[in-house]
Amino acid sequence: MAIKLAIVDDKGSNRNILKDKLLRYHQFEISLIAENGKDFLEKMKTVPVEKIPSVVLMDLEMPEMDGVDAVAAGSYLYPSVKYVMLTIFDDEEKIFKAIKAGAFGYLLKDESSDNIAEVLIQMHENGVGPISPGIAHKILQLVQNNSISLSQKTPHEKGKTPFNLTEREQEILKLLMQGLLYKEIGSKLDISPNTAKKHVLNIYAKLHVNSKA
Repeated sequence: MAIKLAIVDDKGSNRNILKDKLLRYHQFEISLIAENGKDFLEKMKTVPVEKIPSVVLMDLEMPEMDGVDAVAAGSYLYPSVKYVMLTIFDDEEKIFKAIKAGAFGYLLKDESSDNIAEVLIQMHENGVGPISPGIAHKILQLVQNNSISLSQKTPHEKGKTPFNLTEREQEILKLLMQGLLYKEIGSKLDISPNTAKKHVLNIYAKLHVNSKA
């Protein structure tokens, strides 16, 4: 069964390019295209139940209603839908606003179509939201910087992070930053791909990178 997608972007050229790229893969079906968050929410009201998208690729900066507000409203109205931010922006404030709003993943627009397709298929099969290596790097930097700051407060807090990531989870986050898959992470750390997957699920839960956050 095809994965039903929605594309939300204020630039017509971006919408068309992304649609054409993804339709090269038989695993996808485009069920909705919108030009901003408001347009997306209006069109969702008229989509037949069998055509409701399971994944929404959402631009971040848009007029009338941006991606953060659209994801916040969409997560409430359609909790079964997974929202993946697809944008050129990679600063921490925008990343975490989108994540807190309910974004399931965060990809940069300069990702290749092959990579976008691959991570969306993996997300559908494994339930783990995608994060571009560049975004994972930003999150890792934030975790490390806050960890240093906390360790200077009291000895009791040494080694803790604001996300309560374990040392192993931080190791895996570093490997995620490099774009490694479960099998490759398992090989690097001498653990099974299943164990790697469980750690990744824990990391995503702690970072609130899912539509139920």
